[in-house]
Amino acid sequence: MTAAIAVRPVVPAADRPPTLAALAAVLVGAARLAALLPGARARVLGVDAEPELAAALQSAGLWAGVEVECLGQAPFGDPLRFRLHGYRLALRRSEAAAVRIERLPESGS
Repeated sequence: MTAAIAVRPVVPAADRPPTLAALAAVLVGAARLAALLPGARARVLGVDAEPELAAALQSAGLWAGVEVECLGQAPFGDPLRFRLHGYRLALRRSEAAAVRIERLPESGS
């Protein structure tokens, strides 16, 4: 009898799961864009991601100092919608988890 060997396919860089650092930051409560609730605003502090993802997020307008507002999320929680620079941006939750933020106070208080 021949034993079956399971072979895992190589995952392309764009389809890799988020890095352990990004997941750990979300789990320990570090402020990440993925955790921003609808209607809340934040200021971007930086991006912790592999070079390809970091470059894509920066070209989408997510760099240090930018103010972002969470507009909501799709019914199953992914993607998330944000407003920045006067336009709307949709990101996968795993992509948003790579963005470090500082929450801003609500404008009504």
